[in-house]
Amino acid sequence: MISELGVYGGLFLLCFAAATFFPAQSEIGLAGLILTGDYSLPLLLAVASAGNTLGSVVNWILGRFVDRFSDRKWFPISQKQMDRACGWYRKYGQWSLLLSWAPFIGDPLTFAAGILREPFWMFLVLVAAAKTGRYLVVAWAAGAF
Repeated sequence: MISELGVYGGLFLLCFAAATFFPAQSEIGLAGLILTGDYSLPLLLAVASAGNTLGSVVNWILGRFVDRFSDRKWFPISQKQMDRACGWYRKYGQWSLLLSWAPFIGDPLTFAAGILREPFWMFLVLVAAAKTGRYLVVAWAAGAF
């Protein structure tokens, strides 16, 4: 039981980190756990989706309060990156959050949503749908369906 808890906790942390500006490959971790056949597929999908969605919530919060942090040395996004993400978000609107799962553009989009004051509940619904959809595709690719 404790080792299972560690597996699910580790997956959660991996997926959380992958949704922030830390480099992490959550798809590989999830696919590997699915391929073992030792763990509950619905629980793996729920944990991965929750972790990745909550990581994006951190990005939204940072974006929402960027004016307090952007001048700090540790801040992970340059002004040029912020401007590019905001331009993309202004052009395509809230529906661009359906691409929040995508490498390289997903994190900046969730950050831009915070900067541009996207209502939190709409943000959460769109991002959760995108993240869960991505993990369903990973599960399918790993032969779970």
